[in-house]
Amino acid sequence: MLKPKVSIIGCGNVGIRYAYSLMINGCAREITLVDYFKDKAEGEAIDLSHGAPFTPAVTVNAGDYSNIKGSDLVVITAGKKQKPGQTRIDLLKDNVNLFKSVIPEIMKYAPDAILLIASNPVDVLTYAAYKISGKPANKVIGSGTLLDSARFRYEIAKHCNIDARSVHGYILGEHGDSEFPVWSKATVGGVNIENHCMLCDKKQNCDHKAILNEIFSNVKNSAYKIIEKKGETSYGIGLALTRITEAILLNENSVLPVSVLVNNLYNINDVYLSLPAVVNRDGIRQVQQIEFNETEQKSFVNSATVLKDLLKEIGI
Repeated sequence: MLKPKVSIIGCGNVGIRYAYSLMINGCAREITLVDYFKDKAEGEAIDLSHGAPFTPAVTVNAGDYSNIKGSDLVVITAGKKQKPGQTRIDLLKDNVNLFKSVIPEIMKYAPDAILLIASNPVDVLTYAAYKISGKPANKVIGSGTLLDSARFRYEIAKHCNIDARSVHGYILGEHGDSEFPVWSKATVGGVNIENHCMLCDKKQNCDHKAILNEIFSNVKNSAYKIIEKKGETSYGIGLALTRITEAILLNENSVLPVSVLVNNLYNINDVYLSLPAVVNRDGIRQVQQIEFNETEQKSFVNSATVLKDLLKEIGI
């Protein structure tokens, strides 16, 4: 067994895009693929392994739950798809029931592993994983709004003609329709976005408030647009999962907007949603106590209410 070891539960598009990205990144030495369809997992492992001469040293295997033993990180991308006529709540209940079978298997063979959840709706399913596993909250993380925040940075960068790595900003709350942009903390090269707009050479011909609204609209609707055009989203989330994995395995203490258990923030308690958090080898070291403006605070409370109502409706 090589270290660090990452096991991926679910070999659909998201799981395999993640495995491919992780292999190229090089922060894991062993990757184990587990899927209900064993031949699919084995075929993917063989295909990925043939790229070994072109990547950092890594071994890719396929197996069942017993093969995840010794994992440092277990990433769950598995989830059921919505059937014709099935309601969102019924689908959610199906996926919670799936987790009730998956999580005990993980705890049996890799009880010390950090759990990273990517299955949607990610905040509800991360909370379910936390409850079912009985693990400390810092060891159960959801991918949350990391990808949404990357889309946010990209859209700002595209408009401003700036390298996206020089743009910083967060989409927080639910990974879903109630998510919200934290404009008060968005910066371009250290300058608040609204101040940057005033300095921009486009300012004479740019209604910056309308542009900012359009940027968030593009972010919020991007997944729907991608699904409409190609049927699924997978590359972006695969890269986002690799970024979280890197922060964990390399003990980076990186601040990332991931889904975490929230307690005692704006009177919100016992719900998973996205906030900036310090991520390292222990999972979540701490959740940043970000200060929202009045509009952002209302959006945060609304997002938490939406998720709590969902949890109540499905009986968690």
